[in-house]
Amino acid sequence: MILVVVIFFGLLLAGVPIGFVLGIAGVAGLYQIGGDNFLTMAPKRFFEGLNLFTFMAMPFFILAGEIMNKVGMTQKLADFADSLVGYLRGGLAHSNMVASVLFAGMTGAAVSDAAAFGNTLVPAMVKQGYSRPFACAVTAAGSIIGPTIPPSNLMVIYGSLAGVSIAGLFAAGILPGLLICLLCMALIAGLGRRLGLPRAAGGPSLRSILLAFRGSLAALIMPVIILGGILGGVVTPTEAAAIAVFYAFVIGLFVQRNLAVREIMGMLIRTARITGVVFLIIASASILSWWMTFMQIPQQIAALILGLSGNPLVVKGLILALLLSIGMFMDINAALIILTPMLSALTLAIGMHPVHAGVMIVLALNISLMTPPVGACLFVLSSVTGERIEKISGALWPFILVEVGVLVLITYLPELAMYFPKLLLDL
Repeated sequence: MILVVVIFFGLLLAGVPIGFVLGIAGVAGLYQIGGDNFLTMAPKRFFEGLNLFTFMAMPFFILAGEIMNKVGMTQKLADFADSLVGYLRGGLAHSNMVASVLFAGMTGAAVSDAAAFGNTLVPAMVKQGYSRPFACAVTAAGSIIGPTIPPSNLMVIYGSLAGVSIAGLFAAGILPGLLICLLCMALIAGLGRRLGLPRAAGGPSLRSILLAFRGSLAALIMPVIILGGILGGVVTPTEAAAIAVFYAFVIGLFVQRNLAVREIMGMLIRTARITGVVFLIIASASILSWWMTFMQIPQQIAALILGLSGNPLVVKGLILALLLSIGMFMDINAALIILTPMLSALTLAIGMHPVHAGVMIVLALNISLMTPPVGACLFVLSSVTGERIEKISGALWPFILVEVGVLVLITYLPELAMYFPKLLLDL
């Protein structure tokens, strides 16, 4: 066990990509417990780690988001959001949050939100007088709404590995995502006067709202297709994702007519690259996860945590501390795959509903996407806007505290997470 731990952290500190770190450490573990004979397990586990139909939803959701970005739906959603809340002090910051909620229904990845609004809303905010670090911080804080409100790639992974209803997880993510938006907007309002955030000259206009709504209607239908189909039991998450891609193609090619056929190959290549990275991590982590299960490490860690305290309230706090700490230093897809066997058993032991536990785990790891030193959204925004990560992080801490507060509320008030699953799916 010590050898595998040394190899894992040694490679990680050396800067080796996490997908290779997981695979090499896993193979070392197999060799350690069974020699050459056990090495034949590696390719089998590599394949079995990806051999789940629900994983097919991920590339479809990514491709749908790529198409909607390309045909300008992101900007139209931002315009609609601005028509609703742009008149407030810090209007564009509020619009950024509302746009993140609207954009969340089209893609399950926070980095897509960060890249899209980093290219559009951050320059617009800077032009209106916001500081660049603050504009990036608002965008980063809003970006994790994407994988919290369905569809969510992390929920697909967790549901597939833990055997939990993905539709239930999707429904459970709606209220936490809306809470993040509302409380971050309250924070922006509180910071408005102290930071001297700009304010629009005019008030809200019904005509501008209706015009913006008409312009964004095609994009707003996308979440209805995805969520309505899944929660209504008409289609699986994978089928809903495929339908979303077809819908996006139809809108781009035949309705708005601003998507050229020659551009499709580029979007497919970008989707393949993003999916390839995630799938390499999943497949490699499945080797290490099998070794950990064989060595009964999840059970030992669970027993250790329960040994510290049998109080469910304390155990939940320890789980949150573990997730937030690991997420600061490790890719969240890898962390989710490695920790799922342990956490699913541990949360069941303290009486948590599997759906409630799943949305708590996913939200905690989502927050890690915007925390230094390895928050993916920070790197995306830094590369897109040219702002230094340290400055973005400095402006981001108030938003991190707010979102951790939402996480604590969701953890200790199960009704907040389980309201929609019970209402829509009778879980």
